[in-house]
Amino acid sequence: MDREIDIICVGEILIDFIGEQVEQPISNTKDYHRYLGGSPTNVAMNMARLGLNVQMVATVGEDGFGDYIKNRLQEADIKMGYLHETNLKPTTVIFVNRTQHTPEFIPFRGADTQILPEQLPETLLKNTKIYHTTCFALSKKPARNTILEGAKRAHELGCQLSIDVNYSKKIWPNIDAAREAIKTYCSYEPLVKVSQDDVDRLFGKGLSHEEVFEILHEFGAKAVCFTMGKDGAKLSEKGKPIITLSALKVEKIMDATGAGDAFWSGFLFAYLKEKPNEKCMEAALQMAAIKLQNVGRIPDYADVISKVLGI
Repeated sequence: MDREIDIICVGEILIDFIGEQVEQPISNTKDYHRYLGGSPTNVAMNMARLGLNVQMVATVGEDGFGDYIKNRLQEADIKMGYLHETNLKPTTVIFVNRTQHTPEFIPFRGADTQILPEQLPETLLKNTKIYHTTCFALSKKPARNTILEGAKRAHELGCQLSIDVNYSKKIWPNIDAAREAIKTYCSYEPLVKVSQDDVDRLFGKGLSHEEVFEILHEFGAKAVCFTMGKDGAKLSEKGKPIITLSALKVEKIMDATGAGDAFWSGFLFAYLKEKPNEKCMEAALQMAAIKLQNVGRIPDYADVISKVLGI
């Protein structure tokens, strides 16, 4: 595909304050360290470190946290032509505890919800290979309307869509609205990443993996990747056998925050390199393993992933 931008990451950009006390709830966490956060932002940073041309479409507040975010994106050589600043709301902040398991978090939503139509012009979509977003980003208007309309136009213009269905009732209490938005997005044939936690919250507990795949394929998803933590991951593509791969062994897990984003970054990187599904999964699991061994930012892993893919 003759398009200059490998991926646009549309959605939440924020500050994560991750606790310093290990395996303690937020109520017992005294110290926090500041990190650049937000699922699509993590994907953007990872993809840029892998040498891809990345565009961030998001909104920050006109404040010190917004300045910090812009500086970090600039350091990573991420394009910011469609990153807006607003004086209506402050930069979004989330407090997270340090854990090997699903983290506890307290969100303070702000500017991340203010993504507007002018941030997704046709000229940008025509020049992009992958359009990526998250359930978190879809949880509030006006961002939801902007992202769904942008997804429709991107699909019509031949762009491959992608979504991390990182649903949380704390972020999006109206579960019916969440399902409807996901259904709409899936009608544009995206690549979908979903975890057991997401599925349990969104569709209820007790569904088999096959049932989850069936639901999302019926919505329109082209391929669905089901991450299972230490048990690895499964991939279902319409009309093809399900692929199951084991997770890589990690001796010491330092931090689980962002591991899912690292996984999906590896998958999309391999996808852009036109690798078969199994190689995409291998790259994804390798990236997740590297992230689990590091707190906050990930070290340079382009060489490791290149070896996995044979490029």
